[in-house]
Amino acid sequence: MTNSRYIVADVMTTTVVTVTPDAGFKEIVAAMERWRVTAVPVIEGEGKVVGVISQADLLLKEEFHQHRTGMIEQMRRLGDTAKAGSTHARDLMTSPAITVHADATLPQAARLMAGRRVKRLPVVDDSGVLKGVVSRADLLKIFLRSDDELASEVRCEVVDRLFPVSHRNVRVDVADGVVTLSGAVRDSSLIPVAERLTHSVEGVVDVNCALTAPASEN
Repeated sequence: MTNSRYIVADVMTTTVVTVTPDAGFKEIVAAMERWRVTAVPVIEGEGKVVGVISQADLLLKEEFHQHRTGMIEQMRRLGDTAKAGSTHARDLMTSPAITVHADATLPQAARLMAGRRVKRLPVVDDSGVLKGVVSRADLLKIFLRSDDELASEVRCEVVDRLFPVSHRNVRVDVADGVVTLSGAVRDSSLIPVAERLTHSVEGVVDVNCALTAPASEN
């Protein structure tokens, strides 16, 4: 019922630090240090994303520098040993890159990050051209919405629509992102629906549902 769904475009960072496939190891490390990022997209041509390099990719060089691996471990970690011996982005990057579109919802982006165990995603258009980057921290920005803003959305998008007759009897209170619904409504079957829809409002931390049905229903 609520239609004000936030998408990746609403929270992504549009100024992105990138490197080309020809970028050298030290150049990549310097870019990450200067801009304080943990990963950089690798782009070519008109901005098409061809891979991503993370700190984890770069640290393989240090890991394998510290100890010599046996033949069995080298065979088991062929990709890692290859990266450890590489000096340019084209060989260090993880490819193809795990990307997301700007119109993806925040839950979709969060599930993709969790499922692929990455901390940030390049945001691309239908041609694979870079438009921004969305990180875990960006996805959490939605929880910075003010209590007044949340209360207004719950009132307009949930209460007023779900209870067109008895909406004036419903009170919406929000404290630190936690929504409390209280009051009496005519249709008790809609109470769990109201709780579920309130939970779905972007930025809501939790819901306390204290709605009741008229005494005549009991």
